[in-house]
Amino acid sequence: MPNIMSAVKLSAALEREHQVIDAGIGAFVDKLEAGSVDADALRETLAALRRHIYLEEQLLFPPISKGAQMMSVFGMVRGHGEIWRTMDALDDLIAAPADPAELDPLREACQRLSALLADHNKVEEPVIYPAADTGLAAEQAAELAEFIEVGRMPDGWVCAKAAV
Repeated sequence: MPNIMSAVKLSAALEREHQVIDAGIGAFVDKLEAGSVDADALRETLAALRRHIYLEEQLLFPPISKGAQMMSVFGMVRGHGEIWRTMDALDDLIAAPADPAELDPLREACQRLSALLADHNKVEEPVIYPAADTGLAAEQAAELAEFIEVGRMPDGWVCAKAAV
């Protein structure tokens, strides 16, 4: 297991990713409120969120999705689809030149994404993430820890429910 992760619970590292993503969206909205569209910063935040969804769906959820966690994981995957589609809508909005007088659609999409993430994280952090600390075999925990530190999402990957 990488050095940093050996001293940190996986659940704490996963929650930290939530905090970084939330802060990125918040910083983007703050600049938006000042009339500035920092498209690169938003793209970076969305890339971090997509990577986070990837690590959950590919590394965390499969080994814990049996038994008591099954329905919770199902709900998380379904939520990822709605989050993913909202990110796609944001991508479309920031791809077009922004008229400072017409920032409402971008602001509303960011607010929708923030609300989706808040609702999602209220379940994921207390229900799913403890299983990262207790429900993974040693090699699964090591793989997840390494991915959190240095992993990259494969190009073109989309979450299971992105199109639903």
